[in-house]
Amino acid sequence: MQPIKSYFEEALKAGASDLHLVGGDKPTIRIDGNLKDLETEPIFAEELEKAIYTILDASKKKTFEETLELDFGLEMKGSRFRVNLHRQNGTVGLAARVIPKNIPTPQDLRFEPQLLEATNLLDGLVLIVGPTGHGKSTTLATMINEINKSRKSHIITIEDPIEFIFKEDKSLIEQREVGTDTKSFAEALKHVLRQDPNVILVGEMRDFETISIALTAAETGHLVLSTLHAASAAEAIERIIDVFDGPQQRQVMIQLASVLRVIVTQHLLPTIEGSRVAAREILVNNPAVANMIKESNIAQIYSA
Repeated sequence: MQPIKSYFEEALKAGASDLHLVGGDKPTIRIDGNLKDLETEPIFAEELEKAIYTILDASKKKTFEETLELDFGLEMKGSRFRVNLHRQNGTVGLAARVIPKNIPTPQDLRFEPQLLEATNLLDGLVLIVGPTGHGKSTTLATMINEINKSRKSHIITIEDPIEFIFKEDKSLIEQREVGTDTKSFAEALKHVLRQDPNVILVGEMRDFETISIALTAAETGHLVLSTLHAASAAEAIERIIDVFDGPQQRQVMIQLASVLRVIVTQHLLPTIEGSRVAAREILVNNPAVANMIKESNIAQIYSA
């Protein structure tokens, strides 16, 4: 087996978005949504496990051995990867997402006017929704960086793991990593309002507690940006409401109708040239949409 770092380097050279290392198989990369084997021999499971442990510090090794799952950021030769370790078939598997060196500009990502306008918001909730691997984190990073370049704000990000590293321009930026700087999204959010933020990025709204505190933060004069796994704006709204018990749902509908600003549904679609481009559907909250959320007429929001 060649040095493990060489597989990461090959993924970068090929312009891949992802790298997969699984014992017994050839290293595999994903380019423009399609999987491709690297031209090398399959990796023995025992060798792969030993090699993976060379990129972990003592703390990460301990966490992985205790939980059998690990997400972390890895920097290598000026490039960053979001790495997931897991166990499969009795051995270790690795999946790594390539994080672009530079944060794309709104022009690079072809931001629609409504999406660019959302970076001027001072409070409320902005959601980027869509499937895994369709650029939600990149879109969020571009929005945060646009805020950073345009006004003086205190920006706090809560990520699992940290992906893009922001360079301060006009804003003060703190980046907190779940598992390293805080125990969980919910735990970080419990304390974030005491840290005097203007803008809060929550990497993902996964559970009741995180969603509940994020709504409260948006309600109390902060701009909250986050992602959610949902196929549409309507599904995202329903998922938020559904994490609450029946008696709480009415109040949450009223709260969400008040704090919601924009929901962006994003998919990466193949182009004729073989690359991928973001296709977005943007729902901007207005009195008609807010009223439909309050009345639980979610399916009708597209007619507003």
